[in-house]
Amino acid sequence: MVKTRLQILGLAGIAALLLLGISTAAAQDGDAQEPEGWAYAISNDLMSPFCPGRTLSACTSSQADELRMWLIVQEASGRTRADVEAELFERYGDVLRPAPRAEGFGLTAYVFPVLAFIAGGVIVTVFLRRQSRAAAVAKSSSKPSDPELERIIDQELAG
Repeated sequence: MVKTRLQILGLAGIAALLLLGISTAAAQDGDAQEPEGWAYAISNDLMSPFCPGRTLSACTSSQADELRMWLIVQEASGRTRADVEAELFERYGDVLRPAPRAEGFGLTAYVFPVLAFIAGGVIVTVFLRRQSRAAAVAKSSSKPSDPELERIIDQELAG
């Protein structure tokens, strides 16, 4: 009789754990089915005009809060992301871009590191060649040592 009660309690515990697992999985699936709209994505993609060096979503100013709310309202009203982005770039300019444009002066941000890397490679190559040539010249121009002097040094070292 005690054994059957323990079995019933064990089965009830397993059933409770299964129900808890199912309800947790269903809640997580429900969260996964609600995709974030573009208003949240755009605030992660664009830089804040109010907090330099931070994305709009990471900016803590009240103006950034207002702009994020404006984005949500624009999405809810049915505007497209492209229209809203165009309006934001018209209003705030290139400050919103996380990286400069690859045109005009902004192209230097992409070209300069490559040129600096190549120039550094050329400098290192020239330096190493000069060093190896100087070592070769020094080695070839050294006077042959006197055989008598070498014999005396060998005796001193051996003795």
